[in-house]
Amino acid sequence: MRQTLSPGDRVIGIDFGDRKIGLAISDGMRSVASPVETLVRGKKFADDVPRLQQIFEERDVRAIVLGWPLQMDGMPGPRCQATIAFARNLRTLAGIDLPTLLWDERLTSRMVEKFLIGDMDMTRGKRRKIVDQMAAVVILQSALDAL
Repeated sequence: MRQTLSPGDRVIGIDFGDRKIGLAISDGMRSVASPVETLVRGKKFADDVPRLQQIFEERDVRAIVLGWPLQMDGMPGPRCQATIAFARNLRTLAGIDLPTLLWDERLTSRMVEKFLIGDMDMTRGKRRKIVDQMAAVVILQSALDAL
């Protein structure tokens, strides 16, 4: 992915779920990931398209790091097919055709929950609002650190 990006290009991190999509964005140097928002999914993908297109355009996104839901043994989990369908829909229905890196997301939500409970002492209601975008931050940051 590094070869396809120019200096200053930003990367978006996505934690895709059944009910929510967590989003995070890199800085132009691609060294720090920051939360963007948690998008509550509509009944069908077409309901999510306008907001996703708006975010990609406003943030001038040039690549995607998409959480890849592997099982603990490293094998693709049952959610992998839905993740592939989401990536395909981004390309075909939303017109977002960017280099996409699938990134191991094992335990990211649990890690975020533990941090928000233990270190931040957040209530369940507050955690629920940000856990997905914070998981996207963890996914994106780990990819940025490895690239």
